[in-house]
Amino acid sequence: MRNGNKDIQRRKRRRQRRIQAIVIYTAIAVGLAWFFESQATTTMIFVRHVEKAATPADDPGLSAAGDRRAAELARQLVDADVVAGIDAIYSTPYRRTQDTAKPVADALGLETNLYDPSDNEAVLATILKNHKGKIILVVGHSNTIPTLIADLGASKNVPAIAEDEYDNIYIVSIPWFGKTKTIRLRFGEPYTGDPVDEGDIGVTMTE
Repeated sequence: MRNGNKDIQRRKRRRQRRIQAIVIYTAIAVGLAWFFESQATTTMIFVRHVEKAATPADDPGLSAAGDRRAAELARQLVDADVVAGIDAIYSTPYRRTQDTAKPVADALGLETNLYDPSDNEAVLATILKNHKGKIILVVGHSNTIPTLIADLGASKNVPAIAEDEYDNIYIVSIPWFGKTKTIRLRFGEPYTGDPVDEGDIGVTMTE
């Protein structure tokens, strides 16, 4: 009888140890999953607004060519599996930048967040705080895109963007550990002209 009770107690202790081990391993797995999710790579996709109309001079929308290129941008971003999960869109408060972002926003059911093109630090801090580990589309201007990328620490060698150059997509990957990297791709009608001089870049311009 005593031996039977001892066997029962030993079995209970073994079950308790197994349960404790399962609980510990589950807690570790959940903790690791949360850690890697919170520390995942943040991806920013930078594009300049597409071709703008001639009027009104103070805040033009898009030209017919711009509408076509904006549609192509949406096709590229929405149909590509790697960026189908765009989580947020940021644009400067001009019609040409908002209209560039609109086809993507409409296709994905997202709102477009507006930011001040003269304050890189503010918009980058907001994006990195609110969308860590996410994919963000940022629409800017020929003079602001290179400085935004440089301020991320991705690359200080982004070529100057010419006045009539609209086909660049810059993909900046910011890992939780390691080096920030930049990839440049092209979309729509290719640009064949010459780049502008470095001295033409400045935050006071919004071409």
